[in-house]
Amino acid sequence: MDFDPATPFRRSTGIAAGVSPKELRGPSYRMVLPGTYVRAATVITPLLRVRAALLPYGSVAWASHASAARVYDLPIPTIADEHVSVARAGLRRRHRGITVHVGRGGTRVVRGVRVSEPRMLFVELAGLLSLVDLVVVGDAMVRRRLTTPEALVEFCSVVSHRAAAAARRAATYVRSDVDSPMETRLRLLIVLSDLPEPRINLAIRDDAGDVIRKYDLSYPLVKVAVEYSGKVHVLTREAWEEDLERRDASDDEGWRLVPVISSGIYAKPEQTLRRVHRVLLDRGQPGVPLRLGDAWRAHFPGHADPT
Repeated sequence: MDFDPATPFRRSTGIAAGVSPKELRGPSYRMVLPGTYVRAATVITPLLRVRAALLPYGSVAWASHASAARVYDLPIPTIADEHVSVARAGLRRRHRGITVHVGRGGTRVVRGVRVSEPRMLFVELAGLLSLVDLVVVGDAMVRRRLTTPEALVEFCSVVSHRAAAAARRAATYVRSDVDSPMETRLRLLIVLSDLPEPRINLAIRDDAGDVIRKYDLSYPLVKVAVEYSGKVHVLTREAWEEDLERRDASDDEGWRLVPVISSGIYAKPEQTLRRVHRVLLDRGQPGVPLRLGDAWRAHFPGHADPT
């Protein structure tokens, strides 16, 4: 096979191809992971790092855990190490920057890389991610048609894995039709406070049956919609005008909109919950407790809110 320095290569491979150790240490090459290099002009992407992590293991390993999530381009928080899995303990080899697992379950090839199949990946990630981050991944998997909520629940109920319990809990919160990670976070904030679970992406239709509006999270019985608003709604005039028109139409039809921005999830989750709670009580939504539960606090610590 021809030597291509634009793709990851091991130090021994480079030397065998005529690259001296001095050259590897010089400006012409850069290290991707310890012992693995590429030509200096090569852009180091997450996919390239995963390919580099698999090199020391030949064909006996596949990308798993965080590395597999990066190959699928799923939304996960920053995790420093690459993760690969092998079929049995005797195949494990230690390399800096790489965590090696003994894997189980099926694999598939994605973007030219052998990776854990989606349901097994969800279980693997349960050992690395928080409940909320894991449900974000699950919702993204469903959105990408990598699995379904039902398939995840079924798989997690029978899988043998040290993170199976965490995966089973998270799988029960995974839903279809979720458009973004922030919508997942907002929904879990609401549900973990013991408020009734809102409807996802409710479509409002005109008399002809055409969709004229959608609500991220809603309680149709009492016409309450909880909407996440990202920066685009503030930074573009078009989005701002569209929001104003949308609010006018909602007001005309008796809907109450509760907008939430990122600080309402990360910095002031309790204030967000109080707003939603108050509106639902005022509107008479069934199943709303008089006092909010506290389970959300472990997952959305935010800032102190003494008022």
